[in-house]
Amino acid sequence: MMKPSVNKYNQLLVNIGSTLQKAKENAIKAINTELVKANWEIGRHIVEFEQHGKEKADYGSALLTSLSKDLKTKYGKGFSKSNIYLCRLFYTKYQIPNTKNSRQCLEN
Repeated sequence: MMKPSVNKYNQLLVNIGSTLQKAKENAIKAINTELVKANWEIGRHIVEFEQHGKEKADYGSALLTSLSKDLKTKYGKGFSKSNIYLCRLFYTKYQIPNTKNSRQCLEN
């Protein structure tokens, strides 16, 4: 059996490395996209729960504090009151008309 040349072997290593690097980059992009969608959806759920169809939410609600506590207990860290507030703010600043199709719009 002939031994491949060092140059061909080195090129094989480069090709495999490039493939792995591209796969990692694609995975990171996919994860980031899903996190953006999830945060927007979390904000939507909160706003719809708070407002019950009204234009504005009632002030003085302890909802975010309760959600923070319960979500941390059930799903772990990452659900501070400020993070939940930011999800809500994200949704309110970037609402998509016709919310029934919002998930589809976010995916495009």
